[in-house]
Amino acid sequence: MPFLKVDEIESALVGLHNFYPFYTELIPLPNTTYEGRHSNALLIRANPDFTCRPGLIFVSGVHAREWGGPDILVNLAADLLEAYATNSGLAYGGKSFNAATIRAIVNRTDIVVFPDQNPDGRALSMSPTATPAQKLWRKNRNPASSGGDPAKIGVDINRNYDFLWNFPVTFAPNVWPASNDPASDTFFGTGPFSEPEARNAQWLVDRFPNARYFVDVHSYTGRVMHPWGDDQNQTTDPSMSFMNPAWDGKRGIRGDTYRDYVPPARLTELQTAVAVMHDGIWAVRGQDYLQQQGFDLYPTSGTSEDWAFTREFLMPSRGNLNGFVIEFNKNIDFFPTWGEMLKLIEDIDAGLVALCKHATPSILMVIFCRLKDWLKRRFWVLWHRVFPPELWGPYGPWGRIRRVVTSVLGAVAKVVAGLVGRGRGR
Repeated sequence: MPFLKVDEIESALVGLHNFYPFYTELIPLPNTTYEGRHSNALLIRANPDFTCRPGLIFVSGVHAREWGGPDILVNLAADLLEAYATNSGLAYGGKSFNAATIRAIVNRTDIVVFPDQNPDGRALSMSPTATPAQKLWRKNRNPASSGGDPAKIGVDINRNYDFLWNFPVTFAPNVWPASNDPASDTFFGTGPFSEPEARNAQWLVDRFPNARYFVDVHSYTGRVMHPWGDDQNQTTDPSMSFMNPAWDGKRGIRGDTYRDYVPPARLTELQTAVAVMHDGIWAVRGQDYLQQQGFDLYPTSGTSEDWAFTREFLMPSRGNLNGFVIEFNKNIDFFPTWGEMLKLIEDIDAGLVALCKHATPSILMVIFCRLKDWLKRRFWVLWHRVFPPELWGPYGPWGRIRRVVTSVLGAVAKVVAGLVGRGRGR
């Protein structure tokens, strides 16, 4: 079986939804690519009455030449759904998950797979007539900055997210976490989220405020990485962070003053989740992936996992979101044989299911959630009995009283303000 082509990926998602309609939702992504393609994601969720479920969002295919990512995620979705529907477990080489674990995962979490983020680029790279350069294509196919030069078409979607995107300003001179040259494989585009493929991932994350884990599947080198990618981490000085423009022009140099802040407890959470994925991968056949911070590979700006991690700093009301990258395949090869790819699918799917298990609420958390929902409903019923809508609504007596009190207080405030103003003079 060859690698899935663009149309086959979308057909697989539709097919899984049609075959398991009670456990899935097909999610059309809103932004159309330059070449007119539409992408879908798939939500896996049973027992929707459970309201305290964390979300896990898995994306892949952002770089066209990294063929195996979409196959990994399509297989992950198919495995979880079949195991849940048949009340059976999953086994990947030496790593296994029993039926109870799979049922708990699907009943208590939201799992979202977005396998093919860059369908235009993938279609070019996988074309039977692709030249060697086209087969190794990385970016999307947006020609807006090309000036008509085919070699300058495209934007690196994974340098287009809104995290220190404007690297000539935010990073130290002569540090190149991306490129402003359209001919480069890491061209960052014309602005953060200028590209529809990046906006689709943004939209998907926004749709799931309960998302707690975001994993972007790439190849190659055999690594599991967590933020930050712009500089070394530190846990003591919150003012030294990506949000503080006072540090612009100083990021990206190892061993100097600047390091990016991570709250200590959050760094522990990131490292724990990385270890969970690493151990799941290793248990399959002994593939020992490196566990590291993204910056340890090289400095980056505008990447998905760093942008995902910014949510708790920029929108704390939406909850913590842990961002990760898996670089599958320890061999230095974008195009493994299909036989080797089958082994890689097992490796990475085992790591991702292990993360799902790690994220699944315990039975005690389920009990607390049920109790919270019950109390909320009971309180709401009691509130309506004591203050029915016809009393406390905008046209009931409580509404009229509220308007009178507001009017009187407003008049008093104006009088007081006038007296104070006359007393101060000019």
